[in-house]
Amino acid sequence: MIKDRIILGIDPGTIVMGYGVLKIEGNKPKLEAMGVLQLNKYEDHYIRLKKIFERVLALIDQYHPDELAIEAPFFGKNVQSMLKLGRAQGVAMAAALEREIPIFEYAPLKIKMSITGNGNAAKEQVAGMLQRFLHIPQESMLPQLDATDGLAAAVCHYFQTNNPISEKKYSGWKDFLAKNPDKVRK
Repeated sequence: MIKDRIILGIDPGTIVMGYGVLKIEGNKPKLEAMGVLQLNKYEDHYIRLKKIFERVLALIDQYHPDELAIEAPFFGKNVQSMLKLGRAQGVAMAAALEREIPIFEYAPLKIKMSITGNGNAAKEQVAGMLQRFLHIPQESMLPQLDATDGLAAAVCHYFQTNNPISEKKYSGWKDFLAKNPDKVRK
């Protein structure tokens, strides 16, 4: 029996943090909520981190997710930007840990690949695929693509954990053959 669950997806950022809440009912995903936290009005970087922590806690308390899917920072040329992004991700993760929510990290390439089939897809392509896949009406789409990026992390996690093949774990080919003798042709 498939358990209904809720996945909170986060696209961390110190200027804009995007989030999406995906509800899985009977193995069918549907959009519960998505949005952004605007942080550019706060000059102090530490205040921004505090706001991220508070907002993620509030989302957890409001939607009661079973899991948190978060985009991992990718290596860039600007070390300061990477450090700030890592801190933003860290405080979002700390909020999930505070509420004992399991955390799953996905690289941006993995998220784009799982949504569009192209690891180099543009944010607009990701948003368009999510809109079609989840049947999101145009008026519910937000102009900030950080929201759909957060939702994309949640949908990516749904795809990774909803694979019926992945329910069976094998240590290798020998183990697979031992557990599936009907698959062997002689």
